[in-house]
Amino acid sequence: MGKRGKKYVTARQKSDPNKGYDFPEALSLVLDMSYTKLDESVDVAVRLGVDPRHADQMVRGTVVLPNGTGKDVKVLVFAKGEKEKEAEEAGADFVGNDDLIEKIKGGWFGFDKAVATPDMMGTVGRIGKILGPRGLMPNAKIGTVTFDLARTVGELKAGKIDFRAERAGIVHAPMGKVSFGVDRLLENFASFFEAITRLKPASSKGTYLKSIAISTTMGPGIKIDPVYVKSILR
Repeated sequence: MGKRGKKYVTARQKSDPNKGYDFPEALSLVLDMSYTKLDESVDVAVRLGVDPRHADQMVRGTVVLPNGTGKDVKVLVFAKGEKEKEAEEAGADFVGNDDLIEKIKGGWFGFDKAVATPDMMGTVGRIGKILGPRGLMPNAKIGTVTFDLARTVGELKAGKIDFRAERAGIVHAPMGKVSFGVDRLLENFASFFEAITRLKPASSKGTYLKSIAISTTMGPGIKIDPVYVKSILR
């Protein structure tokens, strides 16, 4: 690891790296430790007591954050016929079919989320190897392969995120921006942990929420004691 800058070191000294904080205190510290002029993202990393190598222990889901992520999400929709009009009216930024596929083949990725109607998946599958590694491939499991374009595009624009456990059982997710303040971030965290808790696999034994850490884009991480999750759940 390279040498940390003075501002980072100063920020790090404001917290106890060995302490597990509760959510309000941790968020207050994280916001206070943000030292850049940018409106940084606030992210969470959760280590779960699961082994994603086993299909019955994979944790994957979606959640609509009540206050969004603070990011202007560019949504692309693969559709044809009347569904193109529906997607446009729902607020999709890019709508099309073969034209968009050719554009993506040429190296264009000016969007954050991709949605497709089921009848388009045979065509979209031709660029699966391009979209897949970037996490942009429409997927029925996370609700982005659907004929209900109005609802899906609306949710994505409003702050719907998808998450999944990585090989080590860690889930990373954005929770908003520093400018949200503690209260709005707490609401997002509550919705996220409701979803994570609901998705606990039946085959998962022992402690499910093993560790939690939050941080801003450039700032140091703060540990949260998992015992405090119950205190923010609605």
